[in-house]
Amino acid sequence: MASPFTHQPVLLDEALEWLALRPGAVVVDGTVGGGGHAAGILERTAPGGRLIAFDLDPEALAAARERLAPYGARVRFEHASFRALGAALDAHGIDAVDAVLLDLGVSSPQLDESRRGFRFGADTADETPLDMRMDPSRGRDASALLAEASAEELARWFHEYGDLPGSRRLARAIVAARAVAPLRSAADLLRVIRESGVGRGRRHHPATQVFQALRIAVNDEIGALAEGLGAAIGALRPSGRLVVIAYHSGEDRVVKQRLRDEARGCGCPPRQPVCTCGRRARLRVLTRRPVRPGEGEIARNPRARSARLRAAERLAEQAA
Repeated sequence: MASPFTHQPVLLDEALEWLALRPGAVVVDGTVGGGGHAAGILERTAPGGRLIAFDLDPEALAAARERLAPYGARVRFEHASFRALGAALDAHGIDAVDAVLLDLGVSSPQLDESRRGFRFGADTADETPLDMRMDPSRGRDASALLAEASAEELARWFHEYGDLPGSRRLARAIVAARAVAPLRSAADLLRVIRESGVGRGRRHHPATQVFQALRIAVNDEIGALAEGLGAAIGALRPSGRLVVIAYHSGEDRVVKQRLRDEARGCGCPPRQPVCTCGRRARLRVLTRRPVRPGEGEIARNPRARSARLRAAERLAEQAA
C-alpha cells in the first residue's frame, strides 16, 4: 500500500540550481521528508551520484524509502537528525560531500495528521495529543514540557520562537492551569490561551504562534540547526554548496548569521590592528538576499509563503 506521507517540495527548482549538482556528486539531504527534493537531486546526479538522506520522523523516512526505491543503492538512509551528519558520514567512510540541503521546519503531512499534535483544529482538538515530536519514540513531548518548564522558560519560548505578544501572561496562565490539571490535549492548551486573553483581536489565531514555539522547543530545532550547520560546512569539499530553506524568522536569522560569520573569517575586534584569532573565511555567501517562492508556487502551495532560501559555497583554500 502506498504511503500516506506525501509532501510538495518547496523551492524545488531553485534549490536544485543553487546546489550546482553534477553527475556523480555525493549529496546530503538533511531532512528528506517525502523525498521530493531528494528525487530531484538523484535525477541531476545520475547515473553515479549518491545521496545520504536523514530524517528524524520514521514515517517520513518510510515514505522516502518507498519513493526513492527506484534509485536503489544510490541512496543511504539515516534515521537521525542532521545534527549527527558528521558522525554518520564518518561511519559510512565518506570524507567530504559535494552539497548539503537542509529544508527546515515541519512538513504538510505532519501538520495534517492531528494525532501528531502539531495542529490545533477545533474539530479534533479533544483527541489531539500535545506531542509535537518529530520522532515520537524519542524525548519529551509537548505535554511533558508544559508540565515541567518554568514560567520563565515558557515565556522565553513563546517570545523567541513564536514572536507572541503577551508571552509572560500566557506562561503564568499555563503554570496556574497545570496546578489544577495537566494539559494533555490541544483542547486543554487552547482553553488556557483563550482564557488568558493573549492575542485577542489579532488577525491570526495566537495558538499558531504558541504551537510553533512549543514544536521548536520540543525538538530543540534551533540547537539542532546550529550544530547541523557546523557539521554541514565541515563536511563540504572545495566548492561544495550548502542550501538551507527556512520558514521561521528565528531559524532564518541563525542561518543568515552563521553564513555571514563563516564568510567573514576573523572574529577579532574591529579596532584590533593584527588578527590574533587565526580564523579565516570558510564560505562565500551566494545569496545576498534570501530567495523567495514566486506567486505561482504560493498559489499552488500556500504553506510555501514563508520560505526563505540561502546558499553558500565552501572556499577551497579553507577546506580540509
